[in-house]
Amino acid sequence: MSEMSERQEVFKTLSGIPVKRAYTADDLAGADYEQTLGLPGEYPYTRGVHPTGYRGKLWTMRMFAGFGDATQSNARYKFLLEHGETGLSVAFDFPTLNGYDTDAVQARGEFGKCGVAVSSLADMEVLFEGIPLDKTTTSMTINGPAAVIWAMYLVNAQKRGVPLDKLGGTIQNDILKEYMAQNAYIFPPEPSLRLIVDTFEFGTKHVPRWNTVSISGYHIREAGATAVQELAFTLADGLTYVQAGIDRGLKVDDFAPRLSFFFNCHSDFFEEIAKFRAARRIWAREMKERYGANERSQWLRFHTQTAGCSLTSQQPENNIVRTTMQALAAVLGGTQSLHTNSMDEALALPSEQAVRIALRTQQIIALENGVTSTVDPLGGSYFVETLTNEIEKEVYDYFERIEKIGGAIAGIKTGFFHREIAESAYRYQREIESRELVVVGVNEYVSDEPITIPILRIDKDAEKRHLERLHRVRTERDNEALSAKLEALRQAAAGTGNLMPLIMDAVSDYGTLGEICDVLRGVFGEYDQSAFGF
Repeated sequence: MSEMSERQEVFKTLSGIPVKRAYTADDLAGADYEQTLGLPGEYPYTRGVHPTGYRGKLWTMRMFAGFGDATQSNARYKFLLEHGETGLSVAFDFPTLNGYDTDAVQARGEFGKCGVAVSSLADMEVLFEGIPLDKTTTSMTINGPAAVIWAMYLVNAQKRGVPLDKLGGTIQNDILKEYMAQNAYIFPPEPSLRLIVDTFEFGTKHVPRWNTVSISGYHIREAGATAVQELAFTLADGLTYVQAGIDRGLKVDDFAPRLSFFFNCHSDFFEEIAKFRAARRIWAREMKERYGANERSQWLRFHTQTAGCSLTSQQPENNIVRTTMQALAAVLGGTQSLHTNSMDEALALPSEQAVRIALRTQQIIALENGVTSTVDPLGGSYFVETLTNEIEKEVYDYFERIEKIGGAIAGIKTGFFHREIAESAYRYQREIESRELVVVGVNEYVSDEPITIPILRIDKDAEKRHLERLHRVRTERDNEALSAKLEALRQAAAGTGNLMPLIMDAVSDYGTLGEICDVLRGVFGEYDQSAFGF
């Protein structure tokens, strides 16, 4: 029989892993089933951390949302909860992400554009007004000033009579990936790690249901990394946080069960599924063999967001299909929590219509097509298992390279991660421009039809409302008492004690985000990556 021609000479994943025409049992020859797979809920957790998968509990449907001021965002959260969202996820604007109040010079022109502005406890009170904090888990995508924003959330709960041990949720609090990718950092790495371990310690003692870090590959991937790089760099960051906790004197099994992860789900369907499966296996092995951690600490639990960088402004309705495929891959990969991007996010923050479609996408996957009826339905696939093994191998190759340069912080300061991500981003863009990679509506099946979907407009009075509240806070609070608490925080920051109680004290007296971060800037300094030559 003559050899049939194929559409292209080489097939490969987005990470560049070659893909064969077909896979057989020979590709898995010699594999130890118990060591590489096992059953769902059993070490090494390749097939999932829970034996019942989604038969026991569906993933949390947690739509990332926030824009304008706290009043607007509160209305969006209530809208989402009314339409079936099962957990909140807060997006903050760029001044908030960088620890500035809205009236700071550095914040001009950025109010509410990529998330909600939060300058003080008063904003947090409005943001969650009418939302039962003891019945709703809340995720907050905040990093440099995470300890301060978390303190605002906790103090708000206390003022409403909700005990801290009843609160559930997550603060992203992953500063290492900020230096690698998103660049929303404030302090240098060492004091930033100190603050993160402070939250570990405080959470373990007082907020036991809270995930005090969400170790994030999402932004690394959005910056241009491959699936392999996303996984390798994220897990390397995670191991750095574990070691920092141990170095503080914490017992690994006291804080590691509350570590969570946050991954991107891009468009290469099977590579993404394999990535999630490899992630669980690698984390379980490292926690068991490096740290002697118990089973609960070996679980890699993760939230997934579909790939914002894959969305196109051209033919935005196509993004509904992209998001659906990415969400399905996340579910088949066993995610515990999921955000589906909206079709309009390459153009603006999501409209109500777009975000409702994105939420309905999750609900249809969950309830209509049977993929949640069995655990790890692709387990045993020759292709998926081979791809899982290959991703695992390439991740360990990166681990070796990172260890040789001195670890994650050394990799940040030498520009290692930046170079790796930049090279991958450049290669990906070149492949699109050469049409080696097809993006429907961009370099194939192009159309000049006008965009007709509704676009969200931010209320022009929102910034005025926010600034009036900020001014009122500064006028009505006890500024003398606050000054004493800020000075206590300054002195403690110069020492080695846990700063969370002092941050909560300052927040309780309505110290603003900018004021508290300025105290810490004065002690810790600010990070300047140009000092390292890149």
